[in-house]
Amino acid sequence: MFRLRPEARATVRVDVDGCEVTVPEGATAAAAVFAAGLPAIRETPVSGAKRLPYCMMGVCFDCLAEIDGVPNRQACMVEVREGMTIRPQRGARAIETDAE
Repeated sequence: MFRLRPEARATVRVDVDGCEVTVPEGATAAAAVFAAGLPAIRETPVSGAKRLPYCMMGVCFDCLAEIDGVPNRQACMVEVREGMTIRPQRGARAIETDAE
C-alpha cells in the first residue's frame, strides 16, 4: 500500500520489530513502520486495540513506540538514523515512583 518515492536520496537502514527496512534519510520512524508493513505499532492499554500512525504530525499519539529502548516516543516526530531500532509498544508504560 505504501511505497517509497523513487527519487534518488541517501538511505539509512533501521530495524522495525526485527525487520530490516531501508528508508530515505530524513524520513520519520513512523514512515519506517509503514515501509515495514507492520499491522500495528502499539496496542491501547485498556482494550488492546491495535494502532498505526494516523495524523503524522504529533497530535494523535497513535504512533507511540519504543525507539532505541525508550518507550512512549512519538514515531512521527523522530527522524530515522542508521541502526535505529523501532519496537511496538504494548499496553501501558510502567510508572516509576520514588518510594523513600
